[in-house]
Amino acid sequence: MIVIADTGPVNYLILIGEIEVLPALYHRVLIPLSVCEELKRPRTPKDVRNWITQPPAWLEIRAPSKSSDEGLAHLDTGERDAILLAEEMGADQLIIDEIRGRREAERRQLPFTGTLGVLAAGAEQGLLDLRGAVDRLRQTSFHIAQDILDRLVEGQP
Repeated sequence: MIVIADTGPVNYLILIGEIEVLPALYHRVLIPLSVCEELKRPRTPKDVRNWITQPPAWLEIRAPSKSSDEGLAHLDTGERDAILLAEEMGADQLIIDEIRGRREAERRQLPFTGTLGVLAAGAEQGLLDLRGAVDRLRQTSFHIAQDILDRLVEGQP
């Protein structure tokens, strides 16, 4: 299975202590080099910067061979490269949170999920406590409507 992740989901999974759900679900995850660089920025939380300085064996960092695409000019570098890499590699899953990136992934018919989808899948597999993970996520800068988080935890569609 080929899984590509953007910056946001990796960042938030590290912050809430659930990053190990990625290899448990997908075995290997690829991130674009630009995502790696975003995770190292000075404004990135220290725990995230520390984590990416010694990436685990299950994380592969790779730059897409194509560096531009007019249709992706409205996205930030990490989102653009994650989509380009997903297309290039024929990814089974793109993990992306930003709405503009998700819309573009959908337009390009790339299968995608986000941080919440990863958490829900992890909980379904018995890998994590969804309520606890969502409670920790609420303590971060993750932006989503409160009722969506509440419905996820309550198990409503």
